[in-house]
Amino acid sequence: MSNFDLNTCFTKFKTDVSGINLPKKFTFPFYYQPHEIAVLAANELQILIQEKTWNHNFDTNLPEEKAAGKMFGVLVVKNAKGKLGYLSAFSGKMGNQVALNGFVPPIFNRLKTNGYYLAGEEELNQINRKVWALEKNAVFKSWKDLLVKETTYSSVVINTEKQSIKENKNLRKNIRDNQELTSTLTQRLGQKSIHDQLRFKRIKKFWKGRLTFIQSKCDEFQNEIDRFKNQRKAMSISLQKKLFSDYKFLDANNEFETLWNIFKNTPTRIPPSGAGDCCAPKLLQFAYQQKFEPIALAEFWWGVSPNSIIRKHNYFYPACRSKCEPILGHMLKGLNVDVNPMLSKPDTIGEIEEIFQDSHILVINKPAELLSIPGKNIKDSVLTRLEIKYLNQFRPLLLHRLDMSTSGIMIFAKSKRAHKHLQKQFLNRTLKKRYIALLDGELENKEGSIDLPLRVDLDNRPYQMVCYEHGKASLTEYKVISIKDGKTLIHFHPITGRTHQLRVHASHELGLNRSIVGDDLYGKKLNRLHLHAEKVQFTHPVNQEKLMFEVKADFV
Repeated sequence: MSNFDLNTCFTKFKTDVSGINLPKKFTFPFYYQPHEIAVLAANELQILIQEKTWNHNFDTNLPEEKAAGKMFGVLVVKNAKGKLGYLSAFSGKMGNQVALNGFVPPIFNRLKTNGYYLAGEEELNQINRKVWALEKNAVFKSWKDLLVKETTYSSVVINTEKQSIKENKNLRKNIRDNQELTSTLTQRLGQKSIHDQLRFKRIKKFWKGRLTFIQSKCDEFQNEIDRFKNQRKAMSISLQKKLFSDYKFLDANNEFETLWNIFKNTPTRIPPSGAGDCCAPKLLQFAYQQKFEPIALAEFWWGVSPNSIIRKHNYFYPACRSKCEPILGHMLKGLNVDVNPMLSKPDTIGEIEEIFQDSHILVINKPAELLSIPGKNIKDSVLTRLEIKYLNQFRPLLLHRLDMSTSGIMIFAKSKRAHKHLQKQFLNRTLKKRYIALLDGELENKEGSIDLPLRVDLDNRPYQMVCYEHGKASLTEYKVISIKDGKTLIHFHPITGRTHQLRVHASHELGLNRSIVGDDLYGKKLNRLHLHAEKVQFTHPVNQEKLMFEVKADFV
C-alpha cells in the first residue's frame, strides 16, 4: 500500500459524455441492464486491462501459468466538485496484490505487511506444518500399519479358536450320544469344555491387551495432532472474528456496520470466504469515503470461465447473492435505488393461448416472462390465471413447469386420474418434448448430446452450476436447424428435466459454449429469452390416443 495513490482512483471519461442522460435512480445490483454511461466506463476500463501487463493470467494463451478469469466493476460517480467520472475495482486479489493504482483499495487490507492477519496466517501455517509432520511421521505410520495388521490377524485367530471350540463341542456331544457315560468320562468331557473356554478367554485377553498397547502408541501421536488441530481451530476463529470486525462498511448515510454484525442475522451467521472483497462493496465504500455521488454500477467478467459456474468473457453480471446481498443491503441504505425488476413485472404479461381441451386435459401456450406457478413475491402465473378462469368448472392440476422466461406448451390435467397417468409418462420419459432455441454463435457439430450434472449454485440462487460431485444427472440431445448471421437455430430434446437445464447446457463451455439469445442469467439480456417449448407428444390418459401438439415460436 506504500506506493498506492488514492488520487488515481477517480478516472475522467476519455469520451464525451455530455449528451448522455444520467439515470434517475442507482442500479439495482442483483438484476440489471447496464446503463449507457456504465457501459462506456466499462469499455474504457477494458481498454486499460488490455493495454497493461498484469501479474495475472486471464486466458489460456499463457500455458506456463494457470489461467483464471476475474470480475471487474465500474462505478460512475460525481466527485466532490460535481465532476463526472468513474471508479474501477477488481474482485479479490490481482496476482498477490490487493491495491493497485487506478483501482479502489480494499475495504480492509488483510495483506498489509506486519499486519496481524498475515502474522496470524503464518502462525496457522506453522501449526499446519506440525500437523502434517506428525501425520507423515514414519513411526506413527508403522504403529498404524501394525494396528491394522494385528487387528486383522487377531480376528483370524479368535475366529479360528471359536470354530475349534464349536467342533470340540460337537465332538463331545457325539461321544455323549453314542457312548455309555461313566462318571470318569463325564468328568473328562466337562474338563475339556472348561479347558476350551479358559483357553479362549486367555487368547481374547492377550489380543485385547496387545491391540490396546498398539492403539496407545497410535494415540500418543493422534492426541498430539488433535491438540494442534484444536489450537488451530481456536486461533482461526479468533483471527476471523477480529478480521470480520475490522471490515466496516459505510452506507449513504455515513453509518457503518461490521461484516460480523451484517451476517449474524443471516442463515449462515458466519461471513463466507471473500465477503467484502467483491467489486460492488469496494466501489461504494470508496465513493462514500470520498463524498462522491454514486450514479450507476456495472460488473463484468474478464478472461477464462471457472469450470463449474458460467462466466463468459466481457459479459456483464449482477452482484453475487451469498457474499454481497447482506453487505449491499446495508450499503445501499440512503440511496435512491431502482426497484428489483423481478418484483416489478406488470400484472399481465401476454396472454395464455389455449391449444386443446377435453374432459381430461388442457394444453396451453405460455407467454415468455410469465411464471408457471406463483412465486414468493409475484402471484401472477399460468396456474393462477387458469384457477381463476375455471374456478367453477375444474381445478387445473400442474404436471410440469417452464422457466419464467421460456415460452411454449404446458399440459394440465383436469382430474386426478388423468394427472396420475400423465405423471407416469413424465417419470418414465415416454412423453416427448422438443424445444427450439436461437444460440448466440455458430456450432460446428450439427447434432449430439450434452451430459453435464447440475445443481443449484448455493452461493448465488437461482443460478445452476455444473457439479460432478453433487449434481443430478442431466442429459440433452440437440440438432442444428440452420445457421445464419452468426446465430444458430437449434432443436433441443431434454431427456431429463432439471432447472435451467437447456440454458446451462447451451452456455457452459463444456456444453455448447453458446448462450441462448436473450438469456439474462447465462448470457446477454435482450427483449426475451429465445427459448420455446414448441412440440410435445404423449398418450391421452383416458382413451390412449397418441397426441401431438406443436406451436411455432415468435422468434423464428
